[in-house]
Amino acid sequence: MIERSDIFPQFETLILPWLGRANKALHFHLVDVLSSSGITLTRQQIILLRVLTKRNGIPQNDLAFITDRDKTSLTRLITHMELKDLVTRKVCEEDKRINKIFITKRGLEKAKIAFPIIIREIIKSQRDIDPQDLETTLIVLKKIINNTNCKEQFAHN
Repeated sequence: MIERSDIFPQFETLILPWLGRANKALHFHLVDVLSSSGITLTRQQIILLRVLTKRNGIPQNDLAFITDRDKTSLTRLITHMELKDLVTRKVCEEDKRINKIFITKRGLEKAKIAFPIIIREIIKSQRDIDPQDLETTLIVLKKIINNTNCKEQFAHN
């Protein structure tokens, strides 16, 4: 019988599996904290709201690229967010084939409540970590992005 340690001998020493675990742990924690604050936004909705608070009225195709989503799933997400009055879709006056996505007043209100909570919890999750270690970690993660040739994709976020 083959043991897992034989298949993945250095798995526990690789950074990306640990990054995935940390990301998942933080995600579950944020869902709990936001939920207990009465905020029922999904991770994808939060990402979309964050992008729209920085640059409102983005063409839907650009938004798919910026958020790393395929057009079909982004369309479903936007439709669901429209039903919750978080965003609105408007046809571009210059080119009727283009839909521009705007954050609504309600979406902005939800974002203004959620974002400080998210930032607070991220900062709390980094407590007891030496600032130099955080700086080194950011450098390493940026190098990983660069090494995978994805830097253009993440330049917008």
